[in-house]
Amino acid sequence: MKETYNLCQSMLSKKLIKDIQSLGHKKSRDESGFFIAEGPKIINELLDTIPEEVESMYATEDWVAKYSGNKNVTVISDVELQRISSLNTPNQVVAIVKQFIAYEPADYSFVIYLDTIQDPGNFGTIIRIADWFGISHIVCSPGCADRYNPKVVQATMASIARVNVFYDENRTWLQKQRKDIYAATLEGTSVFEESKTGSGILMIGNESKGLSDDLMKLATRKITIPRKGNAESLNAAVATGIILSHLLST
Repeated sequence: MKETYNLCQSMLSKKLIKDIQSLGHKKSRDESGFFIAEGPKIINELLDTIPEEVESMYATEDWVAKYSGNKNVTVISDVELQRISSLNTPNQVVAIVKQFIAYEPADYSFVIYLDTIQDPGNFGTIIRIADWFGISHIVCSPGCADRYNPKVVQATMASIARVNVFYDENRTWLQKQRKDIYAATLEGTSVFEESKTGSGILMIGNESKGLSDDLMKLATRKITIPRKGNAESLNAAVATGIILSHLLST
């Protein structure tokens, strides 16, 4: 992908277009060690946060005119942008970014544990919510969406660069923890009645099935958001934001 590090208008080779398009698939992302980020807001923030990890960028003249100073920009046409973009409506710039080193949380105050969160939009939004509340770690059970799925990355709005996402492939991480484990469930105590805390683990379950039985057994506290209307359930990301806003101490 380094063949296009320049600021000149350049037609992308068929191979490069294919390589970039392939990053829409997990297998290619895993093999290459890169992922795609798109849009001025996300990419500008990534450049401010982790400029050394942004391997290359492909952008329209309009974006390059507003942003300069990075040698890894290649000016491309709107047609080429559409070919390499994963969005229905491409947005000025696509970046190829190095994947981050994920690590098992050991020294932490608060962690979100996700159980088989499969919807990329939900998953990405939860990463963004964690960043908003100053939570640096998310632990995922097997079956969660890939954090580098383009839809996940888009939903994080660059928070993916600030939140460590660790996959608990053997489902053993929770058993080793000594903090309170809060399980979000319909059959819990109202989160409004809980004392605020700055330490613990919040478990959020699958969008349709909730938390698995084996994880529920590990919970030290079961909490819920009281329902006043007739909706069957809440979106996982929405529920996460509401619970954290009432549970975390400022």
